[in-house]
Amino acid sequence: MNAATKHAPEKGRRLSILIADDEQDTVTTLAAILEDEGHIVHTVTNGALVMHAIERFKPEVCILDIEMPGQSGYSLAREISKSTNPERPLLIAISGKWKTQTDKFLAKSVGFDYFFVKPADPGEIIAAVEPLRGPTPAA
Repeated sequence: MNAATKHAPEKGRRLSILIADDEQDTVTTLAAILEDEGHIVHTVTNGALVMHAIERFKPEVCILDIEMPGQSGYSLAREISKSTNPERPLLIAISGKWKTQTDKFLAKSVGFDYFFVKPADPGEIIAAVEPLRGPTPAA
């Protein structure tokens, strides 16, 4: 173990996170940041693929673009929130176009837990998912 590893802070458990956005740069950047935090990241670039990805990967967090082909983030959040699964994932909306207070209110009303405007601050997204990680493991 090198000195950097020895002093690196231990983090809680790894989360399964799904990122759905039709902007490849957003997907690539968010995935890299969340993987650096130790999470397992799955990505799709079309809203029509989200429900299948949720069924397959059972993510604990879904980061959904509001406007993407196939199915909108609003529609997906409504569908996910109404599912019978008691362990619904944390839903995070990201949007570059829809960013007014009305858009944020609508996002909450369909089931989103958080709403971020692109380019989203990575620190805010990390802070939003951090409570799901649980306690830091004992040394």
